[in-house]
Amino acid sequence: MGLIYNINIDDEFNVDIEMTLTSPSCPVAESLPEEVRQKAEDLWCVKSAKIELVWEPTWGKEMMSEEALLELGMM
Repeated sequence: MGLIYNINIDDEFNVDIEMTLTSPSCPVAESLPEEVRQKAEDLWCVKSAKIELVWEPTWGKEMMSEEALLELGMM
């Protein structure tokens, strides 16, 4: 959906993920960043994961892949 803006992995396999949400009032604002962090940490090679929630650039549906647009009936 284009919500992940950047992923950095250091030499010790600590992962920093910069992501956004569709809006600050997104219904999954509390749960989605934590779910992404947990999924990253579940990878066998990842030591730790940290999420940074950002609002710039503002998310728009043009950031979604064609596959995601089709799946959600937005195309």
